[in-house]
Amino acid sequence: MRQIVSLFLAALMLSGCTLKEGPWRYQGYLEGEFVYVASPLAGRLEKLTVTKGTRIEIGATLFMLERSAELAAQHQAGEQLRAVRARLDDLRKGSRPTELATLEARLEQARAAAQLSKLDLDRQEALFKTHVISDSDYDRSRLSHEKDSRALDELSTQIATAQLGGRSDAIAAADADVSAAAAALARANWNVEQKTQAAPRAALVYDTLYREGEFVAAGNPVVALLPPENLKVRFFVPESDFAALKTGDRMQVNVTGRPALFARVSYLSPQPEYTPPILYNRENRAKLVFMVEAVFDAGTARDLHPGQPVDVTPAK
Repeated sequence: MRQIVSLFLAALMLSGCTLKEGPWRYQGYLEGEFVYVASPLAGRLEKLTVTKGTRIEIGATLFMLERSAELAAQHQAGEQLRAVRARLDDLRKGSRPTELATLEARLEQARAAAQLSKLDLDRQEALFKTHVISDSDYDRSRLSHEKDSRALDELSTQIATAQLGGRSDAIAAADADVSAAAAALARANWNVEQKTQAAPRAALVYDTLYREGEFVAAGNPVVALLPPENLKVRFFVPESDFAALKTGDRMQVNVTGRPALFARVSYLSPQPEYTPPILYNRENRAKLVFMVEAVFDAGTARDLHPGQPVDVTPAK
């Protein structure tokens, strides 16, 4: 009888050893990649418009830093741009209409004087040929007409110059001043815009790092956001199973109190998480584990939280 019982137990042990084990269950946890929103400029936190734990949409205002100095610089840059543009326009226009009218009136006077002196010269020339007047009287008439003719030419040149506007070099310099002032205004506008930061994505406000009234150094994050797509599962696979996994494999993620979720492998660590201090053998190789990361489908991880422990199994 004792031999029969012994044979029965041996058979049962053999059958148990040959039973096919179920899928491996890997242990892991949820990991979040946070988006830290900061301003590149320093300032006092004037207004914090979000609360920790709330969900916000893309483009929602997060916070505003004090910006009085930036607004003043923006106004100054705008006025400087107006001034240099006005100077450039003035150079391109030439003289004012009233100034041109004055020059044209003087031109008519010079033209009349030149005509009168020409008539007088013609008369004096006829008298000179008949030896009625002296050489000095003729020379006086001739030089007077030449003077009036040169005055007429001078005024004609002045009018042409006045209609041209500024010189090309002066206009080029003024044009460069306009470009520099426009760049200064663009920078001033950027500085004002950077004092107010908005959400780059729809996300959970995971934490707020400053309170209103506190001074925020340049580049220091004020709000930590956690977009749903930035949640992933990180789990650890023994060396014996690691070689069978590849990027894109579908995994089932079990979170306590929730229906099963699914994720796809996105990263396989090339380094083991634990290396025994002796040479590898079959026993020690079983102690090696490799980190694997998997990402959820869009919207799946909306209500999950970083740090939650999970169990991961290959999806059927």
